[in-house]
This record gives sequence, structure tokens and C-alpha cells, in this order.
Amino acid sequence: MNKSVLIIDDDEVMRYALNRSLTGMGYQVAEAANLEETQDQLAANAIDWVVLDLRLGHESGLEVARSILAHDPGLIVIIITGYASVSTAVEAIRLGVKDYLIKPVSAEEIVQALKMDRGLEQVPVNTTPMSPKRLEWEHIQRVLLDHNGNITQAAKALKMHRRTLQRKLNKKPVRE
Repeated sequence: MNKSVLIIDDDEVMRYALNRSLTGMGYQVAEAANLEETQDQLAANAIDWVVLDLRLGHESGLEVARSILAHDPGLIVIIITGYASVSTAVEAIRLGVKDYLIKPVSAEEIVQALKMDRGLEQVPVNTTPMSPKRLEWEHIQRVLLDHNGNITQAAKALKMHRRTLQRKLNKKPVRE
């Protein structure tokens, strides 16, 4: 029996591309763009795997993951994001997400992550120190997470103007 995959992303083009790729590999694919559509798909279909974007318009992928795993704790969920940070990755893993992939990511990489049984001994440890820009990005993400995504509160905590914080958040993070 083929596995069924639920793709949750607010980007219609990304959903379409992943749908075509995964369908071509023999998987049954369902799509959702937000929490409401996700709940509808979970109620209507037997889903084996979930591929979830971290940013869903005004919704947090972490909140959607929390809802999904409350519905079915045994479901395999991975998060994909173009805005990766250690704090969101740690929070995702605490929720029960199996993997956290950084965009751009291929359908093959997603399937490999979904199939992989990860043990702690398999996780490579990066011994290279992060750049100051990456450390700043990580700190901002941690403070934002501590304030439940409230930019105004996070800006006050960081002693930064709200617009400055918004500009920093709109930039893609440095990989190093």
C-alpha cells in the first residue's frame, strides 16, 4: 500500500510542485494551506506523513504541528522552512516533529527524511562556531518565540525599534 502525504504550505506553487513530485514517486498526496484545511484533511483522509511549512501566512507552523500531533501523536511530521533557526528547530522537536529541513529542499530529500529512523548517534555535530550575524538571528528567534511571536513585545525585550526588528525578520538567515 502506498503511503499518503499531507502537504501543508500557504505557497500554492510549492504545494503543486511537491504534489507532482510525490505523486510521480507513487505516493497519495493531499494538500492544505492553513490549520482549518489541515484539520479537514486529517478528518477526511488516512494520512501517514505530513510535510509542513514553518510559516503559513499569519499562522505558525509550530501551532499547526501541535494541533496535528494532538490529533494523532503517531503521525510522522517534518517541517520545511526558508527561515531556519535553532530555537524553532528545538521547539519543533520538543513538539514531536521528526525532522526540520531548510529550503530549498527536493522531494527526494523530503521522502528520505520521512523514511529515516533517526537516532542520536546519527545526528552530525557541527563544531564550527556560528558567525555573529547567525548568532544575532538565533537570538532574535529565541526572543520572538519567548514572546509567542509578538513582534512588539520582542522588540521591547531586545531594546530595538519594531520596524528594525521587522526588517531583520524579513531577511533570510545567514547559513553559517
